[in-house]
Amino acid sequence: MTKTVGVVLAGGLSRRFGSPKAFARLDGRPFYRIAMDALDGLCSEMVIVARPELLAGFPETATVIVDMEEFKGLGPLAGILSAMEFVEADRYVILPCDMPYISRSVMEGLIRQHRSGVTAVRAEDRFHPLISIWDRDLRQALRTALEKEQLRVMEILSSVGVTWVDGNRLAKNDKRAFRNVNDPSLLERD
Repeated sequence: MTKTVGVVLAGGLSRRFGSPKAFARLDGRPFYRIAMDALDGLCSEMVIVARPELLAGFPETATVIVDMEEFKGLGPLAGILSAMEFVEADRYVILPCDMPYISRSVMEGLIRQHRSGVTAVRAEDRFHPLISIWDRDLRQALRTALEKEQLRVMEILSSVGVTWVDGNRLAKNDKRAFRNVNDPSLLERD
Protein backbone atom coordinates (compact mmCIF):
# COMPACT_ATOMS: atom_id res chain seq x y z
CA MET A 1 0.00 0.00 0.00
CA THR A 2 1.27 3.45 -0.90
CA LYS A 3 1.98 5.73 2.05
CA THR A 4 1.04 9.33 1.34
CA VAL A 5 2.02 12.22 3.59
CA GLY A 6 0.47 15.68 3.33
CA VAL A 7 2.86 18.61 3.65
CA VAL A 8 1.49 22.08 4.40
CA LEU A 9 4.07 24.75 3.62
CA ALA A 10 3.61 27.52 6.17
CA GLY A 11 7.12 28.94 6.46
CA GLY A 12 6.99 31.92 4.11
CA LEU A 13 7.95 35.37 5.33
CA SER A 14 4.59 36.92 4.35
CA ARG A 15 6.26 40.26 3.57
CA ARG A 16 3.51 41.52 1.26
CA PHE A 17 0.75 40.14 3.47
CA GLY A 18 2.05 41.91 6.58
CA SER A 19 1.51 39.07 9.06
CA PRO A 20 2.04 35.29 8.99
CA LYS A 21 -0.31 33.92 6.33
CA ALA A 22 -0.58 30.59 8.14
CA PHE A 23 -2.74 32.31 10.77
CA ALA A 24 -4.75 34.58 8.46
CA ARG A 25 -8.42 33.65 8.42
CA LEU A 26 -11.09 32.99 5.83
CA ASP A 27 -14.60 32.34 7.13
CA GLY A 28 -13.15 32.08 10.63
CA ARG A 29 -10.65 29.33 9.79
CA PRO A 30 -6.88 29.88 9.73
CA PHE A 31 -5.21 29.28 6.38
CA TYR A 32 -3.10 26.39 7.69
CA ARG A 33 -6.30 24.63 8.86
CA ILE A 34 -7.94 25.13 5.46
CA ALA A 35 -4.93 23.46 3.83
CA MET A 36 -5.03 20.61 6.32
CA ASP A 37 -8.75 20.15 5.71
CA ALA A 38 -8.11 19.95 1.95
CA LEU A 39 -5.73 17.05 2.62
CA ASP A 40 -7.80 15.39 5.35
CA GLY A 41 -8.58 11.77 4.61
CA LEU A 42 -6.27 11.73 1.58
CA CYS A 43 -3.02 11.27 3.51
CA SER A 44 -2.00 8.85 6.23
CA GLU A 45 -0.47 11.75 8.15
CA MET A 46 0.24 15.47 7.80
CA VAL A 47 3.19 17.69 8.54
CA ILE A 48 3.25 21.48 8.67
CA VAL A 49 6.59 23.10 7.83
CA ALA A 50 6.91 26.51 9.50
CA ARG A 51 9.47 29.00 10.75
CA PRO A 52 10.66 28.52 14.36
CA GLU A 53 9.05 31.75 15.57
CA LEU A 54 5.62 30.50 14.41
CA LEU A 55 5.65 27.13 16.20
CA ALA A 56 3.78 28.35 19.27
CA GLY A 57 0.83 29.47 17.12
CA PHE A 58 -0.09 25.95 16.03
CA PRO A 59 -2.10 23.54 18.17
CA GLU A 60 -0.15 20.90 20.08
CA THR A 61 -2.06 18.20 18.18
CA ALA A 62 -0.49 19.26 14.86
CA THR A 63 2.83 17.86 13.70
CA VAL A 64 4.86 20.99 12.99
CA ILE A 65 8.50 20.97 11.93
CA VAL A 66 11.07 23.52 10.81
CA ASP A 67 13.56 23.34 7.96
CA MET A 68 16.55 21.08 8.44
CA GLU A 69 19.38 23.10 9.97
CA GLU A 70 21.61 22.88 6.90
CA PHE A 71 18.90 24.33 4.62
CA LYS A 72 17.11 26.62 7.08
CA GLY A 73 15.22 29.46 5.42
CA LEU A 74 15.95 28.39 1.85
CA GLY A 75 12.33 28.41 0.71
CA PRO A 76 9.80 25.80 -0.31
CA LEU A 77 12.30 23.24 -1.61
CA ALA A 78 13.91 23.18 1.84
CA GLY A 79 10.46 22.67 3.37
CA ILE A 80 9.67 19.77 1.06
CA LEU A 81 13.01 18.06 1.70
CA SER A 82 12.68 18.64 5.45
CA ALA A 83 9.30 16.90 5.42
CA MET A 84 10.75 14.01 3.39
CA GLU A 85 13.56 13.62 5.90
CA PHE A 86 11.17 13.89 8.87
CA VAL A 87 8.70 11.19 7.84
CA GLU A 88 9.16 8.24 5.53
CA ALA A 89 6.54 7.89 2.80
CA ASP A 90 6.19 6.84 -0.82
CA ARG A 91 4.85 10.22 -1.90
CA TYR A 92 4.28 13.68 -0.48
CA VAL A 93 1.30 15.86 -1.33
CA ILE A 94 2.46 19.48 -1.10
CA LEU A 95 0.09 22.37 -0.45
CA PRO A 96 1.09 25.93 0.46
CA CYS A 97 -1.02 27.49 3.20
CA ASP A 98 -1.66 30.69 1.22
CA MET A 99 -4.19 29.18 -1.19
CA PRO A 100 -7.30 29.18 1.00
CA TYR A 101 -9.77 28.51 -1.80
CA ILE A 102 -8.33 25.10 -2.61
CA SER A 103 -10.68 22.20 -1.95
CA ARG A 104 -10.37 18.60 -0.95
CA SER A 105 -11.88 17.54 -4.29
CA VAL A 106 -9.09 19.35 -6.17
CA MET A 107 -6.44 17.60 -4.11
CA GLU A 108 -8.21 14.26 -4.48
CA GLY A 109 -8.23 14.72 -8.27
CA LEU A 110 -4.54 15.60 -8.27
CA ILE A 111 -3.70 12.45 -6.30
CA ARG A 112 -5.78 10.36 -8.70
CA GLN A 113 -3.76 11.67 -11.66
CA HIS A 114 -0.33 11.15 -10.09
CA ARG A 115 1.66 8.27 -11.56
CA SER A 116 5.31 8.91 -10.67
CA GLY A 117 7.94 11.61 -10.21
CA VAL A 118 6.30 14.99 -9.70
CA THR A 119 2.75 15.92 -10.63
CA ALA A 120 1.75 19.58 -10.38
CA VAL A 121 -1.05 21.92 -11.40
CA ARG A 122 -1.36 24.33 -14.29
CA ALA A 123 -4.48 26.52 -14.43
CA GLU A 124 -5.43 29.69 -16.28
CA ASP A 125 -2.09 29.55 -18.12
CA ARG A 126 -0.22 29.72 -14.80
CA PHE A 127 1.94 27.08 -13.24
CA HIS A 128 1.35 26.17 -9.59
CA PRO A 129 4.37 23.99 -8.80
CA LEU A 130 3.69 23.92 -5.07
CA ILE A 131 0.30 22.29 -5.47
CA SER A 132 2.00 19.05 -6.26
CA ILE A 133 2.93 15.49 -5.43
CA TRP A 134 6.55 14.41 -5.11
CA ASP A 135 7.75 10.82 -4.97
CA ARG A 136 10.28 9.93 -2.30
CA ASP A 137 12.95 9.01 -4.85
CA LEU A 138 13.29 12.74 -5.66
CA ARG A 139 14.77 13.39 -2.24
CA GLN A 140 18.37 13.26 -3.49
CA ALA A 141 17.62 15.60 -6.40
CA LEU A 142 16.15 18.08 -3.92
CA ARG A 143 19.17 17.80 -1.64
CA THR A 144 21.59 18.30 -4.53
CA ALA A 145 19.69 21.37 -5.75
CA LEU A 146 19.71 22.90 -2.26
CA GLU A 147 23.41 22.16 -1.79
CA LYS A 148 24.07 24.03 -5.06
CA GLU A 149 21.75 26.84 -3.88
CA GLN A 150 19.37 26.21 -6.78
CA LEU A 151 16.24 27.34 -4.99
CA ARG A 152 13.80 27.88 -7.84
CA VAL A 153 11.05 25.25 -7.84
CA MET A 154 10.51 25.47 -11.61
CA GLU A 155 14.21 24.87 -12.18
CA ILE A 156 14.25 21.60 -10.31
CA LEU A 157 11.00 20.53 -11.93
CA SER A 158 12.50 21.05 -15.37
CA SER A 159 15.51 18.93 -14.40
CA VAL A 160 13.57 16.01 -12.89
CA GLY A 161 10.56 16.19 -15.18
CA VAL A 162 7.03 17.00 -14.14
CA THR A 163 3.56 16.02 -15.26
CA TRP A 164 1.31 19.07 -15.39
CA VAL A 165 -2.39 18.45 -14.83
CA ASP A 166 -5.23 20.73 -15.85
CA GLY A 167 -6.24 22.62 -12.71
CA ASN A 168 -9.30 24.11 -14.41
CA ARG A 169 -10.74 20.62 -14.75
CA LEU A 170 -9.73 19.67 -11.20
CA ALA A 171 -11.45 22.78 -9.83
CA LYS A 172 -14.43 22.52 -12.18
CA ASN A 173 -13.54 26.00 -13.49
CA ASP A 174 -13.64 27.65 -10.04
CA LYS A 175 -11.31 30.55 -10.86
CA ARG A 176 -10.58 31.21 -7.17
CA ALA A 177 -9.31 27.69 -6.41
CA PHE A 178 -5.69 28.48 -7.24
CA ARG A 179 -5.61 32.06 -6.01
CA ASN A 180 -2.48 32.75 -4.02
CA VAL A 181 -3.44 35.27 -1.33
CA ASN A 182 -0.50 37.63 -0.87
CA ASP A 183 -2.53 40.62 0.22
CA PRO A 184 -5.32 40.72 2.83
CA SER A 185 -7.42 42.91 0.51
CA LEU A 186 -7.84 39.89 -1.78
CA LEU A 187 -9.90 38.29 0.98
CA GLU A 188 -12.08 41.36 1.42
CA ARG A 189 -13.20 41.22 -2.23
CA ASP A 190 -14.80 37.80 -1.92
